[in-house]
Amino acid sequence: MTVAVLAYGAGNLASVQFALERLGASPRMVSTPDEIAGAERLILPGVGAAGYAMARLEALGVTEAIRAFTRPLLGVCLGQQLLFDSSEEGDVPLLGLIPGRVVQMRPAPDRPVPHMGWSRLTVEQDDPLLEGVERGAYAYFVHGFACPDGPATLAHADYGGPIPAVVRRDNRWGCQFHPERSAETGARVLKNFLELPA
Repeated sequence: MTVAVLAYGAGNLASVQFALERLGASPRMVSTPDEIAGAERLILPGVGAAGYAMARLEALGVTEAIRAFTRPLLGVCLGQQLLFDSSEEGDVPLLGLIPGRVVQMRPAPDRPVPHMGWSRLTVEQDDPLLEGVERGAYAYFVHGFACPDGPATLAHADYGGPIPAVVRRDNRWGCQFHPERSAETGARVLKNFLELPA
């Protein structure tokens, strides 16, 4: 099983690569429009700031190739946020593949921001990506901005309100949590992604 992982200077590639290899996949690091266009499935990782990530994608000239990708695409953490229209973080336009604006999370005495650690998932909609993921399964989060809740939300975590944890529109999925750091839950999500029909 081959899977392309976009290497654009804003993702924790090593941990994603190792998690995929543990599942028997052969991940390829890609960074050009042609490599993206030829991929069977694509993972868009992401850590850091939305503005920097979008600048890196633009510098590599891959934004249109991502938008045009018709096979399974998975955005991870910041990669999920990049699928939406825009972000409060730097007030930047994003890829525009899912409607809505990413907003900064508001801290509370019992809810520091960033949201960092293990939270339970509540599955809202059946989907092949979540096959075998039980209601209440734990996943590992690290983020200070959150995607809007809406029709694209497949599962959420509760952090003072519903935080979209898994989203989908057409062939594009996103995980706000880090599946590569989420033990059995994350491994199941990645396995399901690898088994989606290309």
